[in-house]
Amino acid sequence: MPSGARTGGTGGPELRQAACRVECMGKISTRTPWALSARNVFSDILSSTFPIWTHLLKIEPFRLRILDIQKYRDSIDDLNKWALFLVSPFILEAEHIAFVTESIWVQGETLQRPSSSSESIVKWSDCCLPLACRPGDPYQLIAEASVDNFSKLGVAFMEDRLQMADGLVPQKIVSVHLQDSTLKALKDQASNKQAQILQQNPEPSVESKPEPDVMEHVGGDDLKVLGAQPTEGEDGTSGREPAGEGDVGVGSIEHCHLHLSSCHECLELENSTIESVKFASAEKIPDLPYDHNGTLEDVADDICLDREGRKVNITGRAPNILFYMGSASQESLGRFQEVRSVLADCVDTESYTLYPLSRESALRDPWSDNCLLLVIATREAIPEDLSQKFMAYLSQGGKVLGLCSPFTLAGFQVTSKSVLRETVQNLVFSKADQTHVKLSVLSSGYVYEEGPGGQLSMGKLQGHLENEDKDRLIVQVPFGPRGGEAVLCQAHLELPPSSSVVQAQEDFNLLKSSNTRRYEVLREILTTLGLNCDLKRAPALTPLYLLPAAEEIWDPLMQWLGKHVDPEGVIKSSKLSLKFLSSYTSNIEITPSALPVVTDVESFLSENFNLEIYRQNLQTKRLGKVILFAEVTPTTMNLLDGLMFEIPPEMGLIAIAVRQTQGKGRGSNAWLSPMGCAVSTLLVSIPLRSQLGQRIPFVQHLMSLAVVEAVRSIPEYQDINLRVKWPNDIYYSDFMKLGGVLVNSTLLGETFYILIGCGFNVSNSNPTICINDLVAEYNKQHRAELKPFRTDDLIARTVTVLEKLIDTFQDKGPNGILPLYYKYWVHSGQRVRLGGLEGPEVWIVGLDDSGFLQVQQEDGEIVTVHPDGNSFDMLRNLIIPKQQ
Repeated sequence: MPSGARTGGTGGPELRQAACRVECMGKISTRTPWALSARNVFSDILSSTFPIWTHLLKIEPFRLRILDIQKYRDSIDDLNKWALFLVSPFILEAEHIAFVTESIWVQGETLQRPSSSSESIVKWSDCCLPLACRPGDPYQLIAEASVDNFSKLGVAFMEDRLQMADGLVPQKIVSVHLQDSTLKALKDQASNKQAQILQQNPEPSVESKPEPDVMEHVGGDDLKVLGAQPTEGEDGTSGREPAGEGDVGVGSIEHCHLHLSSCHECLELENSTIESVKFASAEKIPDLPYDHNGTLEDVADDICLDREGRKVNITGRAPNILFYMGSASQESLGRFQEVRSVLADCVDTESYTLYPLSRESALRDPWSDNCLLLVIATREAIPEDLSQKFMAYLSQGGKVLGLCSPFTLAGFQVTSKSVLRETVQNLVFSKADQTHVKLSVLSSGYVYEEGPGGQLSMGKLQGHLENEDKDRLIVQVPFGPRGGEAVLCQAHLELPPSSSVVQAQEDFNLLKSSNTRRYEVLREILTTLGLNCDLKRAPALTPLYLLPAAEEIWDPLMQWLGKHVDPEGVIKSSKLSLKFLSSYTSNIEITPSALPVVTDVESFLSENFNLEIYRQNLQTKRLGKVILFAEVTPTTMNLLDGLMFEIPPEMGLIAIAVRQTQGKGRGSNAWLSPMGCAVSTLLVSIPLRSQLGQRIPFVQHLMSLAVVEAVRSIPEYQDINLRVKWPNDIYYSDFMKLGGVLVNSTLLGETFYILIGCGFNVSNSNPTICINDLVAEYNKQHRAELKPFRTDDLIARTVTVLEKLIDTFQDKGPNGILPLYYKYWVHSGQRVRLGGLEGPEVWIVGLDDSGFLQVQQEDGEIVTVHPDGNSFDMLRNLIIPKQQ
């Protein structure tokens, strides 16, 4: 420990300056997520190094919330809520630090993630001596520790290695300089009232009440108190004890006990404070630059007012999106998960923190300080005291999103219309640029109307039903001079089409067809309320793995590979180079044009692709036997480019990816594949002088058919309404596309080398539809229990079916597969128009001998429509010239 870090009397000069830094700031400010710049430190010794640790140690941010000292003044001065640990003498020892911790109660699984550090777990009880506690949620403790132990505790806290007792997870640490009067008052209170020490209880459901005859000694090695159960509020939520009649409101208490001394030496000792933590760290932390020209004005409140008086978050920490769901219940918890899930699909969850706001927290905590958006999603009436809190937040420039809630503002009232309740209605939504979006929505059964004596003040965002009354379901309401506003909605934008509220198959179809537009409306609302809904950054590319689908193919594959790589282990093509390696390390560069391929099968492990499941479901003679797998790759269509003309046909290649960053569709279309989409490119070689070689356009039809048949040929899954659409799409009924096929063929000598790219949605329900949606909907309608699919098993099943379809086609020609194709296609008996809305009406007949679409005109003439010149618009029921 540096010599300057441990000098002085009680607490040492450095400790006094570290503590008095808080007094100078008045209110703590942060500059990076949960962190300060080196100049703007807060009270505790670790504060100066939060940004250092976050950046250099690459610690994954945990839910650290730096505390408002005003809050601690209130809570420490409110001595009735603190219980003394009978430590004698109750005096802060020399060179020791006093600090307050907050921990949250976690039922079941812990919120703490496994430590990424090589250091061992640090127990809270090994680092400090508890002085007093305040039961509740969060659970608060005053403790003392030596400089060495406090540094050790702080490092473990930031590395997520700090362990409290079972059921508690540390969230905050703030050092304080306690005046003797505070310690004396607490000790007097303990003597007079015999403070209660709550015992650990794994089921925190009963409100704790003081028992005057209970007194326990709790030392550093006996911290059962850390398992104390939080109290339960009136609404059942876990939180602090409700305020009693004698509680004094914030701002009315005289803050005389929490006294912090002068700060004139703080700046001089800041570097030694940083050094003390460097010494405790397992890693060397370089010095931070320090701006000596800074003033204390630079550490103003996190949330301040701009020139117009609106709230502005000037910190770098992730702002909060809070969800008020009403009284605590299992139903409310489920609804929170639904609402949080849909908003998480719209915003970057790494930029915002999304969590629920209980009634007690809403009334007692300073939640509005870092709240960017308050989501009110309860059908319950809002209590008056809570409504006042929400209105105060709005008046300070806050933003509110009401989702099927009775919460409203002056000028509006919520009126019940039972005829609309839980029905699917057509909504016209006006965006900020005055364009309109039409979609089907699930109505709550309530509408917004003008209130008695109110003057309507409305923003540009509006949504009304396409009915005679044009009932308002969405309104934007500005509030106050500081930029506060609310968007109130009585359409269930937060519920997926597969929600249990939606019972009829027709309603499911309508809502699923509008699902993409539902997200468009949600993003428009969230953007208007100040959130960033831009697309998330593309994930980082990952190495490829070379995997065999059968053990016996591995040795011949390695022998072939050894003969075809260059001296550096690389195979190059016109599109990229593959470098084959026995193992991968993080210093190996991965770019879209240069990808490492790991050949060590034993080291392969993926949560998203199970090699054994793929092997069990692949029943082929040649296709899909050798796998190039990537978690994230630009596009699977390029991965086989340098291998396809050389590798023996019996080593059928397939490239599989969990995600693509530069996927390709027909023409110049970009195809983005999210998690849950089955993405692959399969190599197939077809002799030119064969049935299929003479009719290559059929290849895309066979692949689309293979996806559908892979699902519907399974016993009990035959009624899953999965279909094919000409020329290359996989559809749910005739409503929505959930997959597609892209075929690139090269004729070399007497052989077609064909790359079949295929992607279809398996478990990615939003924003469109997936196969597991159809399975879940079938289960709901027929009270069945069909299991959902995995991407790995469906890819293997599809390749297996495709090989059988190719063999059948080669043996029998088009007539061998067309009956099955027509069984599943969506066009039977359809009438369409050629060329446009005014074009001649025709009837779809089927496919010709080459795989092109045939239609019959009114005069009886059969016309062939080629897929490279036309597209088939299912929504408008047209065959139209494809736009170039």
